[in-house]
Amino acid sequence: MNLTRLFHQFPAIAAICLTLSAIIIPGCNRAGGAQGAAGGFTMPPPVVTTASVVTEDVPSYLDEIGKTTAFESVNIVPQVTGQIIHRSFQDGAELKAGQNLFSIETRPFKAVLDQGLAALDQAQAQLGNAKSNYDRVASELPSKAVSQQDYDNAKNAVDVADANVKAAQAQIEAAKWNLDNCTINSPIDGRAGARLVDVGNVVTANTTSLLSIQKITPIYIDFTVPENELDRVRVNLDKEPLKVLVRSPNDPTKDIDGQVTFLDNSVQDGTGTVKLRATVDNKDRLLWPGQFVNIRLILRIIKSANLIPSEALQIGQQGPFVYIVGKDNVVAQQNVTPGQRQGDMLVIEKGLTGDETIVRSGQMMLNPGVAVMVQNPAAQAPAPASGAGS
Repeated sequence: MNLTRLFHQFPAIAAICLTLSAIIIPGCNRAGGAQGAAGGFTMPPPVVTTASVVTEDVPSYLDEIGKTTAFESVNIVPQVTGQIIHRSFQDGAELKAGQNLFSIETRPFKAVLDQGLAALDQAQAQLGNAKSNYDRVASELPSKAVSQQDYDNAKNAVDVADANVKAAQAQIEAAKWNLDNCTINSPIDGRAGARLVDVGNVVTANTTSLLSIQKITPIYIDFTVPENELDRVRVNLDKEPLKVLVRSPNDPTKDIDGQVTFLDNSVQDGTGTVKLRATVDNKDRLLWPGQFVNIRLILRIIKSANLIPSEALQIGQQGPFVYIVGKDNVVAQQNVTPGQRQGDMLVIEKGLTGDETIVRSGQMMLNPGVAVMVQNPAAQAPAPASGAGS
């Protein structure tokens, strides 16, 4: 059966064949127009974005978790037993050293002081009488008008009376001390917690807790570093005080400056860490005792470090590498040794000189020796590394 007879018998098939020929034949002509001189297809060059290597001074650091601690903390406990009759502060108030907090009933202690003063007067009178008697006996001893025993008794009576005077004076000092401690003042500048005792309660000396006061300006931050970092920390700390950057949960975008003021003298058992303490001014009171915060310990400043955008780094069979854009936009693969991140940038310790142009994105279709088309965004510039140490 020939095609003419087939088309006459099956007109639908004829229509389909004519339609396909109209589509395929022009397509074949266009494909022929896209052929190269060698008869193959020519692929367009890969499109990439680039960035220049940035050279800048950046910090070498350790990131740790720390906990804030009050610079000074005092638990107020009464020194005498008695009834609280007055409170002169509000819970959570800012207190000054010497500011009155509580008053205890003074009348019992005033009575004890008056008794001591009276006992002192009595003892002093007895001492005066004993001295007069001693002087008389001592003057008569050479003439044998009194015996040696009488002389010794008179001298002993003076000593006893003098001791009674000193005992009365000591009792007065104790009574004055108790009376003074009926007024309880703040020993430090700080912030008051919630009172633990109300007016009218009877408190016991050296037992009842009345109030907790904490000084939070400045404030301490305790944190640890692994023992394998101890040598780096200790060597740099011996050269100069180490700076810390603190970020609080209240404002995670703001760095708070501080300084390391303590390095423990031993590695903690079981954890393999070493305790450090930093001091922060905390004048704006962003930090509060008991908070967990992020700590960046600055060990040293790396001078003229080479930095690249972190997305430019690639990992291959030979390790980390970057693509460098050279003459005629031909890329070459360069193995590098990456260092610490600095925000959106990455320190390159080895492999770059600082004057290269590298591929920032579009590495998926690249191979060494491939020519690329650079298509950077209009306002693109490498992210600065100066804020990366924050």
